[in-house]
Amino acid sequence: MPAITAPFSPRARLLPIFGAVLAGLALACAAAAGAPSTRPASADPALVALLRDGDLNALDAACVSAVRRRDGLMLHQLQQRLLTIHPAPQPFLVVMANAHSMLSCQAPDGALRVLDRVGPAQGYEREQWLVLQWRAAHAGLHHQLAADALTRLAAGNLHQLELLELPVGQRQDGSSINRPALDLLADHFESLGKRDRAAEVLAGSSQNGAATAARLARAVALFGALPALEQDRLLELALEQAASSGSWGLVAEILDQQLALPGITPDQVARSAERRLRLSARIDDAYGEWLLQQRDPDALSWQGDLERQLRTPRDPGGHAAALQSPDPQP
Repeated sequence: MPAITAPFSPRARLLPIFGAVLAGLALACAAAAGAPSTRPASADPALVALLRDGDLNALDAACVSAVRRRDGLMLHQLQQRLLTIHPAPQPFLVVMANAHSMLSCQAPDGALRVLDRVGPAQGYEREQWLVLQWRAAHAGLHHQLAADALTRLAAGNLHQLELLELPVGQRQDGSSINRPALDLLADHFESLGKRDRAAEVLAGSSQNGAATAARLARAVALFGALPALEQDRLLELALEQAASSGSWGLVAEILDQQLALPGITPDQVARSAERRLRLSARIDDAYGEWLLQQRDPDALSWQGDLERQLRTPRDPGGHAAALQSPDPQP
């Protein structure tokens, strides 16, 4: 495990102590490629020796191998050994390495038990501990614990969570899939049924651009009893952010959301519909324009032209035509 040498910075893409583990997790995610093992684990002298004498690095590597081969019996024995290899009390770095290995061994609840053996003071170590606690809680679907960890990481400043990206998966090439901690916190609140709390988190986004636009639009959808004027205000802010970043597809989605708001006034409908029609022409969105024209009984003459533009998949040039096999060559 790399030594801790720098203070916590939410601008870092990932905390450095977790970098070495991500490669191991990539291998774990490839478990489906292997075949399940029926070998009795206790009959393998090498495994017996590993369980007796192996250090954390060796046990971690064995966990990755067991996950890849879907060797459930071996995985169980490794998980049990990792719980007892370094009983409390232990130095902070040992506890963190032990918890990492539990995650490699697909034992998030075990990782949480290991983390409970130490309570780091405020500072860089506590930030690392909270991130690892979140990873274990997230993997174990403990949404309340995960939300608590991210809330403590924010320390009253949600902007820190916008800048902190956390790993949520692996791509096939082994690279990490990351998401901003702010969006993850909202996800946990929504999973807990706390939709208004999730919306408040998203509405606190302070970045400029499409990310905040999408968060504001999602916040409006989540709020349970937000006054119509406040819904419209948030969506207007979302439109400004989406337009400033040139995200015209997102602008179209937000305008459609605005048009679907309950309690929207006729004046607001007319304003949003006009803007949506102008945008449809800009992005060549015949379908969006057709939907809007259906709202207006005086625009029936336009509908035929728009429907002709919306050719069916099997019409010439439709996407289904590209899927047909070419005639065999003589």
